[in-house]
Amino acid sequence: MKNTALYDTHVELNAKMVPFAGYNMPVQYEGVTIEHQTVREGVGVFDVSHMGEFLVSGPNALELIQKISSNDATKLTIGKAQYACMPNENGGIVDDLIIYQIKEEQYLLVVNASNIEKDWNWISAHNTMNADMRNISEEYSLLAIQGPKAVEAMQSLTSTDLSAIKYYHFEVNDFAGIEHVIISATGYTGSGGFEIYCKNTEVKQVWDKVMEAGASFGIKPIGLAARDTLRLEMGFCLYGNDINDETSPIEAGLGWITKFTKDFINSENLKAQKENGVTKKLVGFKMNEKAIPRHGYEILDTEGKTIGEVTSGTMSPSLGIGIGLGYVTIANSNIDTQIQIQIRKKQIPATVVKLPFYSNK
Repeated sequence: MKNTALYDTHVELNAKMVPFAGYNMPVQYEGVTIEHQTVREGVGVFDVSHMGEFLVSGPNALELIQKISSNDATKLTIGKAQYACMPNENGGIVDDLIIYQIKEEQYLLVVNASNIEKDWNWISAHNTMNADMRNISEEYSLLAIQGPKAVEAMQSLTSTDLSAIKYYHFEVNDFAGIEHVIISATGYTGSGGFEIYCKNTEVKQVWDKVMEAGASFGIKPIGLAARDTLRLEMGFCLYGNDINDETSPIEAGLGWITKFTKDFINSENLKAQKENGVTKKLVGFKMNEKAIPRHGYEILDTEGKTIGEVTSGTMSPSLGIGIGLGYVTIANSNIDTQIQIQIRKKQIPATVVKLPFYSNK
């Protein structure tokens, strides 16, 4: 098991550490519900340094990214980021990722921790145009400072006007006494905030100053368990659960990041899928009774026939009800469709709902 540069800090904070994607990671500190509510109402900080980072540079960098990415990277400019996925040749997804344009001919690809080696090998295999590639995952740390108070709490740490950074935009500037830090208005919680990329040698200083600056705003360290409940309330996909090598971006509701204005790996088949329709679709559902759906539970129609499977599920801390994502047959995918979740020996009623589950508006 690998440790992030902040491992000792988490242990000192009495975090419950668990193995995750090859790393010892903090799953919770005080408890999932309190950490979840801290991010929804105030500000919290996550150590997500296990994520992977690849630098793709040179005159052929864009050509390589256009080939492997479902999204259209020509829409990027310096200071903009883009969510995308990498389709495989069989209609599934290698991984989902965020692409940042750092310089004129330089891009940062941020990938899931469990897929670093797989993604690196996949992109390398398709790098027939010889773009310059560097795997910098082992050198960099990533902190996610999330919540509605993030801008106010962190403003004293940087000369950048944090309130001026639009969603999915970023600045490279000073932060917490460190020069050349990526301050990105991205995140996985739906409650606003920033993601901070810095070197492993710098992250302890950044963490300490973030905790110090956020103290009067009630900042708390947040673990991976609350990260999961926060993202699920937003209906965000988790690789390995809701999307994988067998699920297509069209089935997963990721048509919005799948642009057919260009050719990319398996684009013809995915385009045909979009035009002709698919047989299953990822939907969100709420439980009609007190019950918690879990990954792998069967989804049934009202007559008891199996129509799909739960991919993610939890008790929503914000809503106080069981929520989940799962693939169902197209006939059962419309909003307000009544379904059932097989929980042990019982069939518990649920309703297909529009995503996201949670809204702060």
